[in-house]
Amino acid sequence: MADEALIVIDVQNDFCPGGALAVAGGDEVVPVINGLIERFDHVVLTQDWHPAGHSSFASSHPGKAPFETIEMPYGTQTLWPDHCVQGTKGAAFHDGLSWDRAELVIRKGFRKSIDSYSAFFENDHETPTGLSGYLRERGITRVTLAGLATDFCVAYSAIDARRQGFVATVILEGCRAIDLGGSLAAMTAKMKEAGVTLV
Repeated sequence: MADEALIVIDVQNDFCPGGALAVAGGDEVVPVINGLIERFDHVVLTQDWHPAGHSSFASSHPGKAPFETIEMPYGTQTLWPDHCVQGTKGAAFHDGLSWDRAELVIRKGFRKSIDSYSAFFENDHETPTGLSGYLRERGITRVTLAGLATDFCVAYSAIDARRQGFVATVILEGCRAIDLGGSLAAMTAKMKEAGVTLV
């Protein structure tokens, strides 16, 4: 599998039970992903890495509550509870994750004025993270994705992988969803439409 990489999306404490933006059953992906990590020669992790006062936090917008939406220069933005703040325990990888096998960690969401769901681009769909170039320079043509959450960072990453010309597969057993207002069904349809294989 020299031409294939596993991309593990945001398996961080704040997205697991007890975290600031907990995904139901988020910690259940850890053993599944650890099993996948053992099978891949190339492993990349993403890490949500927000500065305090990030523009995607509801607390940065007086009168707004988490999960409301606002319009930003780059489009509609869901507002979140403060989460994955740089250097906090919430931003750290889940203790059970075999993260030491990763050859690259892509930190995203560190620009204060723009959110970043995808491993490949900021939410403006224009500012790259550098992941495409990294994979291409290593001869990788296929990516397998798992992590949190299915309907946000996993889905956006998988769709962008296809847009960048990679063959993309999502291992659903290794994902859990937020499912905000039907977002799981909507993003599952968008992944299929983009040519992502769902396993």
